[in-house]
Amino acid sequence: MDYIITEFGAVADGVTNNQKAIQEAIDTCTQAGGGRVVVPAGEFLTGTLILKSNVTLHLEAGSVLTGSLNPEDIIDFARNVEDPNEDIGWEGGCFLCAFHEKNISITGEGTIYGQGDKVFYDDGADGEFHECPKNVRMEERPRTTFFEDVENLTVRGVTFRDAAFWTLHMAGCRHVIVDGVRILNDVRGANNDGIDPDTCQDVVISNCIVKSGDDAIVVKNSAPMAKKYGACENITISNCVLYSHDSALKVGTETCEAIRHVILSDCVFRDCSRGVGIWVRDGAVIEDIHVHHVSGNTKRYADCPQRDFAPRWWGKGEPVFISATPRRKGEHPGCIRDITFDHIYMTVESSLFIAGEPDSEIENVTIQDMQLTMKSQGTQKPELFDEQPSVRNVYPHDIPGVYARSVRDLHVSGIIRREGVYREYPLTELHNCTNAEIRIKER
Repeated sequence: MDYIITEFGAVADGVTNNQKAIQEAIDTCTQAGGGRVVVPAGEFLTGTLILKSNVTLHLEAGSVLTGSLNPEDIIDFARNVEDPNEDIGWEGGCFLCAFHEKNISITGEGTIYGQGDKVFYDDGADGEFHECPKNVRMEERPRTTFFEDVENLTVRGVTFRDAAFWTLHMAGCRHVIVDGVRILNDVRGANNDGIDPDTCQDVVISNCIVKSGDDAIVVKNSAPMAKKYGACENITISNCVLYSHDSALKVGTETCEAIRHVILSDCVFRDCSRGVGIWVRDGAVIEDIHVHHVSGNTKRYADCPQRDFAPRWWGKGEPVFISATPRRKGEHPGCIRDITFDHIYMTVESSLFIAGEPDSEIENVTIQDMQLTMKSQGTQKPELFDEQPSVRNVYPHDIPGVYARSVRDLHVSGIIRREGVYREYPLTELHNCTNAEIRIKER
């Protein structure tokens, strides 16, 4: 059956808080055994909505479901979550959520609007380059979604626009399909990640367009979810176009349990500060990660290090960034092993970067059929390595074509074309590597 929200009293004026009416439709639907809760054409403002088992939230063409920014309208879902990792930022609540449910879908041709354009503003902190992360008007910003421990979750067809914080956050979920979704966020918005499979298993992400300031897709294992749900594994990503002022695909940095069996294929990366970044920081193992058939470009953007809030982007234009180094002094980051890349065609502004430490060597990395063009594309000079968040942080360095440190069993082959200042740097730079085979042709 269809449960149309206007029949429960929802008003499409963009002003009325329709939380009670829409929640009543959801509750009625699940109590009856399931069906579709339908959002018809028009703009419906609402506070937090809790989705339930066997409910499809269906947005018809022309519909806009707008999330309130009023703290009184937002459920703070994480008040009782204890998280030692201060980088995660659980505060702020969320707009659409579900907890320990089954068979939930969000479908249709409508739009879910997070009002991030009313949160972010340009304060000119980067010397008027207008590239650094924008400032914010509110400290605690709501996620657009948060789904915890949902089995059989489907998100298909809808458009997410202007998230104020993370957009599609799935935590401890199993059997997830994200298909044909558009995420159109501010490309200078801090923390407005696109899709975050956090401690999830069996996830398929395909045919999506993601634009975000923060990472487009992040596969992670955060501390509170790792305690509950274990490893993050069995994730495929394909046929996507990914824009980001951070990574197109990030694996980590939250690595409080294992991350394994991840494949990305047949994607385009556009104007990202990194292509694929793989970080281990919190003591776990990242293994069996495979990336193939990728094209696009990476760039370095202006930072604003004099500002406390979001002072810089993570990434300086690397096509591939693999990093195992301590988050804080005295900690062991964990292990990265069994990684492959092939058929990578990109224009970039920094090195192919693979760096571990003597007590946390990166193991068994193969990169082949790679064609990189290193040339300036933006406003910033190629002069920095960026290993944040870590004890090494950001520091001046030459920008070689390939940089490797503390790697065992490394095999890199392909073509690198270098223009301008990049010709002044070494083509390769290796430190403390064992069984490293670098076969690069320069053209």
